[in-house]
Amino acid sequence: METQLLTDLAADLPDGVRLQRAAAAIRQAFACDAVGLLRLDGHDTLHLVAAAGLAHEALGRRFVVGQHPRFAAILSRREPTWFDPGIVLPDPYDGLLDDRKGSPLPVHDCLGMPIYHQDHPWGIMTLDALTTGTFDEAARARLQQLGLMLQAAVRVTDLERDNRRLRLLGTSQQGIERIGETTEILGRSEAIQALLHELDLVADSDLPILLLGETGVGKELFARRLHRHSRRSRQAMIQVNCAALPESLAESELFGHVKGAFSGATADRPGRFEAAQGGTLFLDEVGELPLSLQAKLLRVLQNGEIQRLGTDQTIKTDVRIIAATNRDLKANTQAGLFRADLYHRLSVYPIPIPPLRERDRDVLILAGHFLEFNRARLGLRGVRLSYEAEKALRQYPWPGNVRELEHVISRAALKTLSRGASRDQVLTIEADLLDLDLPAPADAAAATGAPPRTAAGSEPDIPALGDIPPLRATVDDCQREAIRRALAASDDNWAQAAKALDLDASNLHKLARRLGMKQRPR
Repeated sequence: METQLLTDLAADLPDGVRLQRAAAAIRQAFACDAVGLLRLDGHDTLHLVAAAGLAHEALGRRFVVGQHPRFAAILSRREPTWFDPGIVLPDPYDGLLDDRKGSPLPVHDCLGMPIYHQDHPWGIMTLDALTTGTFDEAARARLQQLGLMLQAAVRVTDLERDNRRLRLLGTSQQGIERIGETTEILGRSEAIQALLHELDLVADSDLPILLLGETGVGKELFARRLHRHSRRSRQAMIQVNCAALPESLAESELFGHVKGAFSGATADRPGRFEAAQGGTLFLDEVGELPLSLQAKLLRVLQNGEIQRLGTDQTIKTDVRIIAATNRDLKANTQAGLFRADLYHRLSVYPIPIPPLRERDRDVLILAGHFLEFNRARLGLRGVRLSYEAEKALRQYPWPGNVRELEHVISRAALKTLSRGASRDQVLTIEADLLDLDLPAPADAAAATGAPPRTAAGSEPDIPALGDIPPLRATVDDCQREAIRRALAASDDNWAQAAKALDLDASNLHKLARRLGMKQRPR
């Protein structure tokens, strides 16, 4: 179960799916009948955000804490609370167990635990088992150990939800500048610098942009940068995940509807095009749009006007289109899976985004960013990579790109902490905790430019005895390289580099002077 929770914690999952999968995994691991994750609204109301083994209708209920003493007891303690089967307290789930819907719960085991976010109560988790004795002391201790991962799961889910809200509502230029560090594209490689230069040139042109790249390269971040540097930056950038649009609701989501347009349409509702009026509409995963919707989208782009579902009235639109896909749309048009006319309309200016494996040492810069994020999220004094871990990151081909790197770092930080490390320590992530499927040594040598080895494992060109450099020179070279790496990882901040090298800052400057390394004025 722990493995699944760690994997889901780092996975790119839709809102609520991560918590739902956690509830299902916990139910299976504890062999119980129901698990509920309830979020605290304000200070007095709980509502289910994920459940396993509870009737679907339970998800729509709200529980006032003062009316449910079991929930109040769980919230009053930091550790898990077990309720004796003989205790006389009403059960909030009476009649709501999936396989006993409508029936009172018999005497059973009940266990609960509070979930905290930034040292404030986020909500609770409940476990119910119809078999008494299910939650013994060992089960309670195990649940206590899972608290860290559960709290991390709700933090990540809340963060992703808040980010989606910001994207949906749009962000003012002032807001963008304030949070620029979290939305900026990191990297110093030649490939990424050339791309950023191109983006800045085309950002203000108002041309439709098609971002092309593998899964996980960060197409959304590049779309944000295009919007932020455009003349529309003070208006909203509205994102549409085309892969997540149900075909039956897609037209309403994009173009809106009027009251009575279909069953359940109780009021007029604007679509994403209207929400993006004057700003940018970002069509993510545009290659997943069904053909029927492609034709309607094409008409909107050609005519510059939309019709809400259920009316003939047209509305003029003024939006800049940025689309993104990991598919080969040109090949899809030839296969009849994507309209050629829509493809040409969207790809006025195509921009390929390089995969992480083509970005040289950017992997270490990005890893440092994700390490800091996890340090703050997990409340750690510090967290860093070992040299072997850095080497592994550079050798790995990253098929999942930046998104995979983020997940790998998040998992490794949690695993390091779960092995008993203290939050007051500076944690070092070793290579084995990264769980990377590295290429065979021969392939790795070819990828890094190292000389090939013979069948016996020795180097083919053994230097002559007189060609071996003095040990002091070899040590000096190693020290120079270590300092360069620390400075690169800390953006030439000597104080941070000294901390990473476990040296006093003044001693690092003295050592650098002895090694003949140039230093900026302190």
